[in-house]
Amino acid sequence: MKLFFLNCLVLLSISLTQCKSGRTITKAIAARDTANVIESKSKIDSINLVNSTREIIKKNVINFKTFSAKIKLEIDDSKGKKPDLVANLRIIKDSAIWISVSASILNIEVFRVLITKDSVILLNKQQKEVQYRSINYLQEITEIPFDYQTLQNLLIGNPIFYNENNTMVRKFEQILLVSSKTKDFKNLLTISTSDNTLKHSKLDDVNMERNRTADFTYDSYVTLNEVKFSTYRQIIASEKNKLDVRMNFKQFEFNKELSVNFSVPKNYKKN
Repeated sequence: MKLFFLNCLVLLSISLTQCKSGRTITKAIAARDTANVIESKSKIDSINLVNSTREIIKKNVINFKTFSAKIKLEIDDSKGKKPDLVANLRIIKDSAIWISVSASILNIEVFRVLITKDSVILLNKQQKEVQYRSINYLQEITEIPFDYQTLQNLLIGNPIFYNENNTMVRKFEQILLVSSKTKDFKNLLTISTSDNTLKHSKLDDVNMERNRTADFTYDSYVTLNEVKFSTYRQIIASEKNKLDVRMNFKQFEFNKELSVNFSVPKNYKKN
């Protein structure tokens, strides 16, 4: 009888030990599965956030046929602050950018510029000179790799140097931070969560040997025909020299009939 009782105790202890081990294993498996679920949900949430942010940016890209505006310009460069200027701007989408620049004090036209996809023509009205340049001239004066499309987007207020296929997004209460990368720049966009408008763009050169950076600020939005348009911009670009441009849009219109006639007087000398 004692032997039988002892055997029962041994069997019972083995059974209890196995049950306890089983519960421990079950808990471990459950914990691991929970962690996997949380990790998977986090990845799904991240993907959803990136996709929804892409859609926000796409939805707020300004599509147009023509655009005209009157802009007050304030410019500082390595030589100091320039006299205030007023620019009359006309854009025929993907075709031509026409700009007439006047001294705001005297209201005298100083420059007239025509930019196409491959060329820049600049009239110096004071010196009676004309310059014919390639589109690369824009890069020379701004130290930013502007092409026609990039300049057009900048003037309209669309994001520039933004790659939607290479993005990461962090969401905060009032802003979305969207990082992307192109062959030239790493870009950090700041988007307001209240109205989905672009507030800031910070560019840093991919080439670490260059100290080229640029900051773009977008503010004072006005809604016209369901288009959210930034009427104040600031551009700060620097590498060897610093360029600070502030643009106040006093008037603007979309999709009106426009012409961009550009004639060069015969007495103007080429430079």
